[in-house]
Parts: sequence; structure tokens; C-alpha cells
Amino acid sequence: MSATPNRRMVAVILLIPVVVILALWAFAWPAARIAPHDLPVGVAGSAPGADRLQQQFEQREGAFEVHRYASAADARRAIEGRSVYGAVVVTPQEGPQLLTASAASPVVAQLLRETVTAQAPEGTQVRVADVVAAPAGDPRGSALGASFLPLAIAGVLSGSAVTMLRLRGRRAALALIGAAALVGIGAAALTDNWLGVITGDWWAEAGTLGLTVLAIGGTVAGLAAVIGPPGVGLGALLMVLLGNPFSGVTSAPELLPRPIGTIGQLMPPGAGGSLLRSVAFFDGSGAGGALLTLTLWAALGLTAVLVGGRHRAQHPAAPAPCLPEPALVG
Repeated sequence: MSATPNRRMVAVILLIPVVVILALWAFAWPAARIAPHDLPVGVAGSAPGADRLQQQFEQREGAFEVHRYASAADARRAIEGRSVYGAVVVTPQEGPQLLTASAASPVVAQLLRETVTAQAPEGTQVRVADVVAAPAGDPRGSALGASFLPLAIAGVLSGSAVTMLRLRGRRAALALIGAAALVGIGAAALTDNWLGVITGDWWAEAGTLGLTVLAIGGTVAGLAAVIGPPGVGLGALLMVLLGNPFSGVTSAPELLPRPIGTIGQLMPPGAGGSLLRSVAFFDGSGAGGALLTLTLWAALGLTAVLVGGRHRAQHPAAPAPCLPEPALVG
């Protein structure tokens, strides 16, 4: 057996377990360490009840980021603007009322219910109002969370296809944009019209889904254009094995271990999930940062594709040397 097959065999034996362990760490560790980290919540009402409640939140150091509001109406506007995930309104006449937004994160809404109920005096009934409710077709957010892994895979497939088919320059960029646009339209039709998982402006949802796929596909194809075929594997590793579990789509970025939640929001899957929630349930509130992140990833990826294609066109690979026929040797 020659040395080269031996090296390949050893590479397979060592590489597969490393990838599997990395995937288990990326998917299982954040899920096993879910807890609030500077989770933005609001407190509204008059002292001293509101002051006492704020102190109870702040006693859990690093868990909650408390915002004070003068009235319940101000707290509702903050929830609808995605400034906080929920708020507690304290009034002497009616007792505490919890305002949640299950559309922002059903997991956080449940966490706030448990926290506020535990902090309330014994025998106190905590009233709950869901200001921005999750759609009836997906009350637990399971379908929305599950939809982003296929989007990440679609982006990787589009970038890989462009690389394998040797499309370069403008053709590669147009192929990525066209594929992303069709995926966005098809995914919006599936999740909005058929499943009822998202319920916002249809074209904004389709644009968000398509931009997410373009950001991922452009990154994969751009890496391949710059560093060659290994760029496809590197792009898939970043987007599927890291970007997807770090996205916080199934829970919330503030529930993931630090700094995983922050890193996830700087990657296309996480930014895409936040942007989709904004346009689907909150009329675009809080969409600016996520939109900028996706646009930068897509622009950088497409630029790398265009520059890499032009460089290869100007410097084509040297043809293989022409060897004599075996019958003519000697």
C-alpha cells in the first residue's frame, strides 16, 4: 500500500471524530447552558412596589437588564419596539401584571412567567397579557426555529454548486442571487401562506429569507473563490456547525452562554432569525442591526466571488505537461 492512501486513511479516521465532536459541542453545549444573560426586561408602576421588584431582578447579578417605565402604555410600546422582551406593571389596586411577547421568544415568555410568579408575595395572583403573541400556527416557535437549518443548508448548497460548476465572476454572482431569491419566495410561501408560522408583510419575509440564503451562499462561494475548494468546507463549518446553533433562533440570544449569543448575532443565521422575527411580528421594529449584518455578509461574499473570478480569468491555471505515449517511450 502506497504512502498516499495510508495518509488519506489516517486523515479520515482522525477527521470524522473531530467534526462530530465539534458538532456535538456546538449544538449541545449552548442548549444545555440556557440561562438569562443581561436579558432586557421592563418594570413599570409606582414605588415602592416597582422599586422592590426591580431590586429582585437586579439581585440575580448579570441575569437581567432592567428598564424602568412610567406607565403600562410605555412598557407596551417598548415591547412592541423590541427594546425589552417583557415587563411587569405594578399597581397598588390590581397587583402585578406581566406583559410578555411570545412572538419574540416563547422560551423567554415562559421564563418571565416563572420568575415573576416566584418573586410575587405568597397568594398573589399574577395576571399575564401577551402583547405580541406568537401565531396560532406555531405557538411554541418550534417551526420557526427549525426553518433556519434548511436555510443554512440551502446557502451552503448554492455556494457549493457555483464552485463545483466552475461559475465565475458575474455568472456566479447572478446564480447566487437568483437561487437566493427563489428560495426566499418559496420559503415565504411555505411558512406564511401554508403553515402560518409567520404572519407579517409577505414580501419583507421573502426578502429576509432570501437575503439570509444569499449571505450564506455568497460567503461559501467567496471563500472558495479566494482560497480554493477548501473554502466550501470552511464556509459550511462556519454557517451550519457554528452559525446555526449559535443563532439563538430556538430560544433567544440572551439565553445562550456568553459570548456565544453575541457571536451568533454577527453571523447570517442569527441575524436572519432576528430580522425575520422583526418583520414577521413587530412591523420591522429593531430590524436595523440584523439587516446591516446580513447585507455586509452578502456584499463581502459577492465581492470575493467577483474578484476571485476576475483573478482566475486573468491568471488561468497552467495546462498539464504533455507526456509521451507509453508505447513510444524508449
